[in-house]
Amino acid sequence: MSWFRRERRGVQPIQKKAIPDGLWKKCDLCGEILYVKELEKRLWTCAKCGNHFMISTQQYIEILADPGSFRETHTGLISGDPLQFKDLKKYRDRIREYHEKTGMEDAMVTGFASMDGRDVVLAIMDFSYMGGSMGSVVGEKFARAAQDAILRRRPLIALSRSGGARMQESIYSLMQMAKTAAMLSRMSEEGLPFISILTNPTTGGVTASFASLGDVIIAEPKALIGFAGPRVIQQTIRQDLPEGFQRSEFLLDHGMVDMIVPRDELRRTLEGLLDFMCARAASAPDQEVKDDSQSPAVS
Repeated sequence: MSWFRRERRGVQPIQKKAIPDGLWKKCDLCGEILYVKELEKRLWTCAKCGNHFMISTQQYIEILADPGSFRETHTGLISGDPLQFKDLKKYRDRIREYHEKTGMEDAMVTGFASMDGRDVVLAIMDFSYMGGSMGSVVGEKFARAAQDAILRRRPLIALSRSGGARMQESIYSLMQMAKTAAMLSRMSEEGLPFISILTNPTTGGVTASFASLGDVIIAEPKALIGFAGPRVIQQTIRQDLPEGFQRSEFLLDHGMVDMIVPRDELRRTLEGLLDFMCARAASAPDQEVKDDSQSPAVS
């Protein structure tokens, strides 16, 4: 029976190695555990199910624009609080907190850039700032980006990620739907291309305005796109919704988007579209305008 006592001599417990945080990430769609460095190589798309993870505005700029070509415009625009809105917190306090948390002034970044050497105007929304909601600043920045495109004879590319109109600004937020649509009407009259990219999620007043008004509408795979959310619709009509309702693939089948493009093919697809669409606009002379990137704040 001596072998029962051997475990007291020289047998050491196995020391588990600590795994640093941030090495692995779980896919929200399929549950697969993914190595972060491989995710980065794949532009944050799941190798198993193709789910597109939410990424930052800076990451989208790196994907879309030629290296070093992006120049931000219309900085310094800060939302006011004309309604003195308060729920659990004052709206002004929320604005300050999100600015400190994200380093952003609001939920959209605009700027000049080039794609394969072609000058473009970019307008990119960021869901990390108040759910990408559209208030007066987002509407104003988009309108100014569209005006930049008109004055400089450049195509406009917008990338949407939004929960919709910002409730804290009420009618001031809803007014941005009409303002952005009016500016796109002016772009159309000038024969300038507008390409709209819909990512997960794109909902509410953004979907009901500029996001759905592209000359070409592109969606990322499996993105949630719609006005009201599926649960709200199901509770309202009291009917089961079709499988995949309000996902990119469902919208493509029903003619609501023009194409679904994976993130690693997005840049190449846009370059091809711009080559095709810009022939008319390229025939008009360029017009330089005063740089107003340091615009005064608006309410």
